[in-house]
Amino acid sequence: MKLRAIEIVEDRTRESRCDEGFLTLRRLRVRNLYDDGSASEPYACDVMSRPGSDAVVAVLYEVDDEGRIQVLLREAPRVPVYLRREKTLVHPDPREYLTLHEVVAGIVEADDPPGAAGLGRRAAAETREEAGIEADPASFAPLGGETFASPGTTDEKLYYVAGRTPLAGARAPRGDGSPMEEWCELHRFELGAAIRACRTGEIPDMKTEVALLRLADHLGWIPQLGCFASELPEGLTGRHDPLGVARVPR
Repeated sequence: MKLRAIEIVEDRTRESRCDEGFLTLRRLRVRNLYDDGSASEPYACDVMSRPGSDAVVAVLYEVDDEGRIQVLLREAPRVPVYLRREKTLVHPDPREYLTLHEVVAGIVEADDPPGAAGLGRRAAAETREEAGIEADPASFAPLGGETFASPGTTDEKLYYVAGRTPLAGARAPRGDGSPMEEWCELHRFELGAAIRACRTGEIPDMKTEVALLRLADHLGWIPQLGCFASELPEGLTGRHDPLGVARVPR
């Protein structure tokens, strides 16, 4: 079964309050306070939130028999970007984003413990839910510090982890049981090809590009050269400085 289109059945925008629904919107007037006692003029600021706000981004990978790094991406519909087709844009976009390729990701739940253990638990749960793979929570390694997804409009923060796991058992599950996640397809990419697809816009998801680049750095793999740092000539090996220092959340 292939996804053909997404249809709006009902638009409840006009009749809904900002604090209803999965996403909530605070419409604020704020001002800046300065250390000399002065303040800016009040200005409008809208803040969008969802339950928990924070999310874990888990890039699943394996190293095949030929030493190549393979990653798993899931293809699924994303209604907000699909509905760009209804907008008049300054830069017209000829593409129809019915689906996007993304790494596994999910909202951190209230009962997840804090720190690395909680992120590993959530990453394993999302891996089971979105990729059909049973992964050990302890197998997920942090990929550097967290990032804000879009700090001008939302307070969501993303935590990045990597999980080395056999990808042969991956299967397209039904997600969390909701219609939003009932259709997806799983795809394996060689890491360099996946990063290239992000750069060309074929995979236009920012968290996925960040996660893939951090994975490459975590493994000491240089995508531009197609080799590991350990394979560089002796004079260059010592100069290679990994950017991605593993960080365990507080």
